[in-house]
Amino acid sequence: MTRIAALSTIFLAYLPYSLAQLNTLAQKAGKLYFGTATDNPELSNTAYVAQLGNTSDFHQITAANSMKWDATEPSRGTFTFSGGDAIVAQAQAHKQLIRGHNCSRHIAVPLLDITKGRLSWDVINEPFNDDGTFRDSVFFTTTGTAYISTALRAARAADPAAKLYINDFNIEGTGAKSTAMANLVKQLKAENVPIDGIGVQTHLIVGQVPSTFQQNLQNFANLGVEVAITELDIRMTLPATTALLTQQMKDYQTVIAACKAVSGCVGVTLWDWTDKFSWVPGTFAGQGAACPWDENFVKKPAYQGIVNGWN
Repeated sequence: MTRIAALSTIFLAYLPYSLAQLNTLAQKAGKLYFGTATDNPELSNTAYVAQLGNTSDFHQITAANSMKWDATEPSRGTFTFSGGDAIVAQAQAHKQLIRGHNCSRHIAVPLLDITKGRLSWDVINEPFNDDGTFRDSVFFTTTGTAYISTALRAARAADPAAKLYINDFNIEGTGAKSTAMANLVKQLKAENVPIDGIGVQTHLIVGQVPSTFQQNLQNFANLGVEVAITELDIRMTLPATTALLTQQMKDYQTVIAACKAVSGCVGVTLWDWTDKFSWVPGTFAGQGAACPWDENFVKKPAYQGIVNGWN
């Protein structure tokens, strides 16, 4: 048994677990869904797929990478949608909603065929620097900000029923980047450019949930658009300890309670549900244990934090 599993087992023995599960509780709270991201290599793991299809926990799935432009058109003029199709098939088999991710990103350029939309699309992904200036992507360098309205209008024409989002990180609390996002949405609405929602990625660090998180969600919702927590995980510096797992549980509860309190927050998506397939250790050296289940698919205290947040 791993250290995290051992600590979780001891800790959870003293927690009053609800019989209801994460999506059940989210929908009871008036939200559309609780969901998770996944990726194609994970679909070969039978135990993982069994939990992925557990609709009491997950009513929505996001394809982490296989719908991005670099996956769907790996070389110019050569298209493959098999990876995205496999994620859609997995969701359809369990009548789960799909979030299309994504159509325009600075390092993975966009999926051209967005007709798979079942719920929403991250049409514009990560357009801002942390100081609120526009990111110097190939799109911005070539067209300025015109690519944003062009992509959103093309998305609306391709799939009129889909909800169209702008998605970014480090907009969890108030600040320059969140202000820039709000100003962009105001401008788009003033110009009659279709925009339905703001995706708040919510890649957080244990003990560092912004104090203005709920107010910021409300500020976005006040713009007349949906708000979704699209890529939730809360990482820690390893090794995990009882104190860190306890704080992580509290942080997950804070995030979920904020979404519950803001009527315009329509749902929450984990950026994968298990530490086994988390992106964090490969990106942030010495950090990990960011998900509500450990690498052995055992629920961590963070799971109870989500339950508490919805209750």
